[in-house]
This record gives sequence, C-alpha cells and structure tokens, in this order.
Amino acid sequence: MAKKIQYTFNHQQKLINFAQDKYNSMFEAIAAAEGFDISDYSKMEHQVTLYAKDKAAIRNFRDEYFKKLGVTDITFIKE
Repeated sequence: MAKKIQYTFNHQQKLINFAQDKYNSMFEAIAAAEGFDISDYSKMEHQVTLYAKDKAAIRNFRDEYFKKLGVTDITFIKE
C-alpha cells in the first residue's frame, strides 16, 4: 500500500511519498523534503509529550510549529 503526504508550503500544494522505515513521522518526511532542520522541534516535542495532559496539546504544538515554517493543510494519504 502506497503512502503519501499532501501539504501546502508557501501557498503551493505538494505531494511526497512516505516510507515508515525511513521517517518516524510525516512531519520528519516534510522537513526532509523541504530541507528544514527540526532538531530543536524534536527536543521541544519530546518535552511537550512528557508534560502535556492531553494529546490535543501535542497536536497543537506540532500544527503551530509547522505553520510558522509555512507548512499547512497536512494530509496523510493511503492508496
């Protein structure tokens, strides 16, 4: 089954392939495709995961971080 990620970066819609054995999350795949260094993001995400009381806080942190990078409308597609 093919897996893809569709997202918008700087008002341009993009579609990339996703391999679970290569990336831990779709956010890592997007960062690699766009050339982002997300090492600081990974550290902060770990801290948020440890101390957040609900999963919505983690999801909100991810969404806001990538929105600041210019990435929006992230969708995971299984074909």
